[in-house]
Amino acid sequence: MHKHHSALGVATALKPAAPVTLIRPDAAARAARFFVEKFPGRSLYAVKANPSPDLIRTLYAAGITHFDVASIAEVRLVADSLAAMGAQAKLCFMHPVKAEEAIAEAYHRYGVRTFSLDSMDELEKIMRATGDATDLELCVRLRVSSEHSELSLASKFGAEPGETRELLMATRQAADALGICFHVGSQAMSPQAYSDAIERVRAAIVEAAVTVDIIDVGGGFPSVYPGMEPVALEHYFEAIHRGFESLPVSYSSELWCEPGRALSAEYSSVVVRVERRRGNELYINDGAYGALFDAAHLGWRFPVELLRDEAGIEPMEGFAFYGPTCDDMDHMVGPFMLPADVQAGDYIEIGMLGAYGAAMRTGFNGFTSDATIEVEDEPMASLYTESVTPRRRATIIKLGK
Repeated sequence: MHKHHSALGVATALKPAAPVTLIRPDAAARAARFFVEKFPGRSLYAVKANPSPDLIRTLYAAGITHFDVASIAEVRLVADSLAAMGAQAKLCFMHPVKAEEAIAEAYHRYGVRTFSLDSMDELEKIMRATGDATDLELCVRLRVSSEHSELSLASKFGAEPGETRELLMATRQAADALGICFHVGSQAMSPQAYSDAIERVRAAIVEAAVTVDIIDVGGGFPSVYPGMEPVALEHYFEAIHRGFESLPVSYSSELWCEPGRALSAEYSSVVVRVERRRGNELYINDGAYGALFDAAHLGWRFPVELLRDEAGIEPMEGFAFYGPTCDDMDHMVGPFMLPADVQAGDYIEIGMLGAYGAAMRTGFNGFTSDATIEVEDEPMASLYTESVTPRRRATIIKLGK
């Protein structure tokens, strides 16, 4: 893999004709160390956010030794990625609806013992696939509100209040260790999301009168984007710790979380070239079918920066992007704030794409890029430092404590 000092250096020295993904392993390692040192329990990396083998190895080396996997392909990926460095992690199969064949392969071939479920059907499936194993950690997923999060995960998975008593009691009988898990939604903007969900857990435990060994608060931990600047992650951890300590569980019960975005967002960005300007619309060479799926389909605003040797004095304006494909849906409304004189031939860095950017990339219409360069400069924003000094005039983001 090529290495370079900075995003600006990549643009000015290489002048790439196709999008280039920039990775920052130090930023990912810093995020991992933050969770390992400050979260009051065990952190599992949610592989779906970015399934890069290099990132998986970086996180493992920084102390993330447990992984939340959602498919048998992710089970194989993590196992193979870590085998290359002679390491082995604990894999937790946390998708609540799995193919029976996937459960069997995960259990018998890869030694997976932790599975989630949200129905009696899934519990029975897990028991069949594992041969009624007696060494399982089974986590019952509860449905909780996503009202404090930018992206809801409240409709597809999770046992409803009227279903949890029977399900928890049956799972307790089958499991060596019983867990309760939930997911408050992606990009949770308030610690209250976790406090409210933990109250739902409390009610379920009291109703079922079961001994619980694991409380898994799931993912949803945020990163930093324009218009979405969360409070410090320590506030989330404090709210979770207070809630966990108040639950009717034994002193030996474990606390888990499943950060995905929070561990991977700062890991990578993408450098794109402007191919055409039409008023305040820029045609760029990546888009909805590449790393900018969320910008197109969810209206997500990513930080952007014009990559020029010398900063000008142009005022900032809001721009929309069109991607390179022939599809009208390849459109990112933004607004993305850039100097008013941006023009065809300019390069732009689009930041905080380590979460879901690479994971969602396709080759539709023949537009794709496998070019990846490791850089040494800081990400465009960070939750793991008090502030990020702007690399150039175009982006200034200061974060409060």
